[in-house]
Amino acid sequence: MENGDSPVRPNGDVVYLSLEGKRALSISPSDDFLTLYEPIPKNKLRSACRSIVTDASGKRRVPLYNILWIEASNGHLCIDYAAHASKTSIKLEKWTFALIKGNESPGGQVPEEFAANILARAYGDSQLRKRAYVLINPHAGPGGALRKWSSDVKPLFDAARMSLDVVTLKRGGEAVGLAEKVDIDKYDTIMACSGDGTPHEIFNGLAKRPDASRALAKIAVSHIPCGSGNAMSCNLYGSYRPSFAALAIIKGIVMPLDLVSITQGDRRLVSFLSQSLGIVAESDLGTEHLRWMGGSRFEVGVLMRIFRRRCYPCDVAVKVEVGDKNDIKAHYKRHTSDAGIKQPSVAATTGHDNSKGLPELKYGTVNGPLPDGWELIKYDKIGNFYCGNMAYMAPDANFFSAAVASDGCMDLVTVNGDLSPITATKLLYSVESGKFFDNPHVQYKKISAYRITPRDQKDGYISIDGERIPFEPFQAEIHQGLGRVISKRGIFEAAGPTDWDKVKLADRLHA
Repeated sequence: MENGDSPVRPNGDVVYLSLEGKRALSISPSDDFLTLYEPIPKNKLRSACRSIVTDASGKRRVPLYNILWIEASNGHLCIDYAAHASKTSIKLEKWTFALIKGNESPGGQVPEEFAANILARAYGDSQLRKRAYVLINPHAGPGGALRKWSSDVKPLFDAARMSLDVVTLKRGGEAVGLAEKVDIDKYDTIMACSGDGTPHEIFNGLAKRPDASRALAKIAVSHIPCGSGNAMSCNLYGSYRPSFAALAIIKGIVMPLDLVSITQGDRRLVSFLSQSLGIVAESDLGTEHLRWMGGSRFEVGVLMRIFRRRCYPCDVAVKVEVGDKNDIKAHYKRHTSDAGIKQPSVAATTGHDNSKGLPELKYGTVNGPLPDGWELIKYDKIGNFYCGNMAYMAPDANFFSAAVASDGCMDLVTVNGDLSPITATKLLYSVESGKFFDNPHVQYKKISAYRITPRDQKDGYISIDGERIPFEPFQAEIHQGLGRVISKRGIFEAAGPTDWDKVKLADRLHA
């Protein structure tokens, strides 16, 4: 095919490359797509992939976000890209073009320059060829992590030329020791192919190191969802599908994440996701025998306890930072605006001494006297104490819609346990509809520390990131920006607290 006969004629902004064999490739700097062209024989069916649009002439528009690799070598231009084969799956596709000798675009770019330019645009601020230490938990959730890794995830990482060191975990707690001993200068990320339990172990392994603050600020934690809840992936990548998370990690950027120190007795651990006592903790930890149900086991557990009207008397002391819901909405908007989401560099310490272990505790431990300025509330009928560091706790479960990755606050939700079953059930389903935050039965606060002391009940469930700890008093305080994660866009992929009256009005205006 001659340049003048091309189906995509160069004009203005279009960078054009003519290829042998009646194929052509073009890109316009004014959009975010790479256009591939190959005439389709009349008797050949065209494939239909979501996000990869192929028209009747054979032009295929591939979003730059989906470009995994492009290079020119040995007389060929090779393109690896991720195609959305369905709503639930992303598959690797490859195109290879034989180049005409001496071929250049009208702009004077040789194929090697053209490929380098496209690759730079496709990755933007994301790091090329990430180095990952992968920890696969084959027993996470309903199982199948090894299969998902090999079929859905690894092909995408290989196409992106990532460096992968893979370990299959054999026992619970093993990830703690591996993270504690890992060479943090050898990798860009420690990747958990698991549920949320393995990221919890990774953060705590890094926290046990003598250089904990440096390690937590140096190496980012990432997550391939293979468990029941998969909250970390939902928040960072907007999906609980392994292949979608893999693409988000390839193209993702590092962002700071607040971590929470938990003290109980003489023990100190860190939390990245949530802490709970009451219905949510029991519905999670008390339904281990229902793991075969996947994420549905949480709903079953919650409904069982709602109808029993379970209450969990306890004393809660909190250091409140923002207590009014309208003020919380303003806080959220301020921290998620264009100015608010500008994150410090990975090297930034956010006030932590990176040469030492974990930061010193500002408020001491649970064994000390209650700090001054804390608000003490004695709850006789609390049904759910739930404190979150991320928004989603499971797919479609945006419990903490005002959560921000590194605002120096935890989001605390408390709900009484003596609500009627009908009211409590409606409250549960309001999480999925986005109306939970504004429900009058929900007390929602932004806090920086708290202490909780169970009363009366001698045994029960306390959950830290989905892991059980003894049913005893514990204290928590936040460390702003102490950890690092790979995120899709530098913010949580969750809808924030919304003024539903305005939403309804807008819906009527556009009906």
